[in-house]
Amino acid sequence: MQIIIDADACPRSTKHALYQAAEKEKIGLIVIANTHIRTPPVPYFKSISVPAGADEADDKIVELVNQGDLVVTADIPLAHRVIKKGGFALDPRGELYTEENIGTRLAIRDLMHGLREGGIDTGGPAPLSSRDQRAFANELQRFLKKRT
Repeated sequence: MQIIIDADACPRSTKHALYQAAEKEKIGLIVIANTHIRTPPVPYFKSISVPAGADEADDKIVELVNQGDLVVTADIPLAHRVIKKGGFALDPRGELYTEENIGTRLAIRDLMHGLREGGIDTGGPAPLSSRDQRAFANELQRFLKKRT
């Protein structure tokens, strides 16, 4: 198992929690972004830069993900692609996307997108709170205990 981070919009606190957990459990970790992101000097951590573009990072993540891998992303369509390949996706707010819940999350995302395109201001996501950070850390630990 490896952890892949969709790092372009990943909060710093989330990356930090992932670095700590992956190093403690000795799990390979890959950071993928449109710019180089420095990772801690751990032999099984690496950073991959992809060209700027609509789905460049997403496509690279899907290319690299294997069955059982964990991808950390807030991008629901990317999470869906990861799940279709047999991986798991964890949102920085602590929601684990699975085959059972990804369809509902996609439907809600598409509904909100349609409302915004229709001129309705749906607002954006709330800033990441300390409660969100704890939820993420707790779900990450639950996931890792099941997999390692």
